[in-house]
Amino acid sequence: MKFKALAIMLGISLILSLGACKKKEETPPPPTPQGIAPTTQSPHSVIMPKGEIKVVVPDNVKGKWSAVKLSIKNKETSKEDQVTIKLNSEYQIPNTNLKIKVGDFLPDFKMDGLTITSASAEPKNPAVKVTIYENNKEIFKGWLYSKFPDIHPFQHEKFSVTLIEGIKAAG
Repeated sequence: MKFKALAIMLGISLILSLGACKKKEETPPPPTPQGIAPTTQSPHSVIMPKGEIKVVVPDNVKGKWSAVKLSIKNKETSKEDQVTIKLNSEYQIPNTNLKIKVGDFLPDFKMDGLTITSASAEPKNPAVKVTIYENNKEIFKGWLYSKFPDIHPFQHEKFSVTLIEGIKAAG
């Protein structure tokens, strides 16, 4: 008798606890970046505009930055070097077959549709375009962001390369 009463009480408790669970509220999708249209496939999918992406360095930014400081870390030894590389130049990582080609630096990276530019001359969202070669074969081409190093990072089994900062031109 006691066992039957206990079983009934457990059953009622189970039913009540299941009924007490509230439906999880759905969170709204993150905002869509300006110039990119959301799709109907999924609230988190986006359609990139068709066409060629162009980089526009505004006149108020041109000539104001001469180089970038990058962190190059050997993941196996945890040794980290900071190097300064002039814009539009190449840097061979010593004792490796890796070469970094540094392109444009944008102190306030902004992407609007098919145009990548700088929203201002101030280092609010610094980014540098780099191409990295291993044995003279391109293995990475993209932007490194100093404030968001985990967005589209350079991925390599032995090395990491991240942007520390832009270096202002003298004078």
